Amino acid sequence: MRFWNAIVLANDAADYALAVTLLIAVPSLLALAKRLTSHFLVNGIPAAMARAINPWLLLPLAVYAAALPLELPPRLDRVVALGAVVALLAQGGMWASCALAAWFERRFRDVRARDPDGATTLRLIGFAAQGALWLLVGLLALDQLGFDVTALIAGLGIGGVALALAVQNILGDVFACAAIALDKPFVVGDFIVVDGLRGTVESVGLKTTRVRSLDGELLVFSNADLLKSRVRNFKRMLERRIQFSIGITYDTPAGKLRCIPDWLREVVQAQARTRFDRAHFKGYGDWALEFEVVYYVLEPDYNLYMDVQQSLNLAIYERFGAEGVQFAFPTQTIFVREVKRALRPALADYVSEKGATRTTG
Repeated sequence: MRFWNAIVLANDAADYALAVTLLIAVPSLLALAKRLTSHFLVNGIPAAMARAINPWLLLPLAVYAAALPLELPPRLDRVVALGAVVALLAQGGMWASCALAAWFERRFRDVRARDPDGATTLRLIGFAAQGALWLLVGLLALDQLGFDVTALIAGLGIGGVALALAVQNILGDVFACAAIALDKPFVVGDFIVVDGLRGTVESVGLKTTRVRSLDGELLVFSNADLLKSRVRNFKRMLERRIQFSIGITYDTPAGKLRCIPDWLREVVQAQARTRFDRAHFKGYGDWALEFEVVYYVLEPDYNLYMDVQQSLNLAIYERFGAEGVQFAFPTQTIFVREVKRALRPALADYVSEKGATRTTG
């Protein structure tokens, strides 16, 4: 009992025992709480907040709890209290950040199905909300540490100019993200083509835009570079204009040449969801008589266009076969004239002249 009541640094052994118990118990309870909540809460905002519990980050809280029954020097007591406040602010920021992220992600999935344009804007608002949240947490932490936050904010004006010059490329991508969200040249879910690269937009981030290509790989574009490029947005198409050519042989009779544009018009008009534009005898090719056909598919779907074009090709092949019109393929005809007999007298005279010259010499 004498040892238990001994006073060391203004605290007896019982105080130290209680402090050690709290130092061990608080992190253990936090870890247990995280495990239990993660087990029972699978989805939703509470589950996201539970997964954001960081026992190591809250260790200063355990130190603060352990210091409560002890008599500490004022400066040390102040340091322990500040550490606990900063740790609590950081953990609170993580809880708020996870809650915001979970809420915006759920809203994003709902809005994306109904309004792709609004989904891109919502993503940008989510980034801005996260940035504002952590800025607020940082300012509160600095205020608790004794910094003059008002003077700091005023000084950010000069420092911001230097920082903007240092990270102008990053800021360019950030402003390009805002331009994409507001102007909406494309949104999540659109099929775009950029410099020959094509795919479906998966996400628009602060710095990059991610596009899933037809082959499956992920294409990553810088937002600033993307806005400088010529972007072809196929999702915004109302209809497709199709142009193709057909070549037939030169021995086709003139009467059938006059009928071919009408045949082509008939096969196009027989297709559903198409609008015929024109069909003409285009010109004389190197090895074929060329006809050009232009029509419209009334829906932008690429698979529908391929189905229509396949039906047209089969119909044209059958019609031309029934009419006896042959398709041309690259051929070349060589004409050889008999020139040996015509060259003999001239060659004889040349040989005689050369012989006489040598004899005289």
